[in-house]
Amino acid sequence: MASSPHPATLRRAILAMAESRGSAKTFCPSEVARQLDDDWRPLMAPIRASSRELAREGRLAVLQRGRALSPEEAWRGAIRLQLPADRDG
Repeated sequence: MASSPHPATLRRAILAMAESRGSAKTFCPSEVARQLDDDWRPLMAPIRASSRELAREGRLAVLQRGRALSPEEAWRGAIRLQLPADRDG
């Protein structure tokens, strides 16, 4: 990876995947990273940070084991992302 994508690029990619899946399906942040670069692992922290910002804005739901996570709490382990139910459609 030559350089990390701009945060706005990450946000657009996350929201595009969320909108393509709708509010009924979740996706892993690594799916977004893999779409952006073959060397996707370095993108995981920036994607999680962008996901946190989108969750704070109410534009994205972040889940762990089916439970919604607060953007203000520490996230540990695997998370899933989803379009909030009120944004579907």
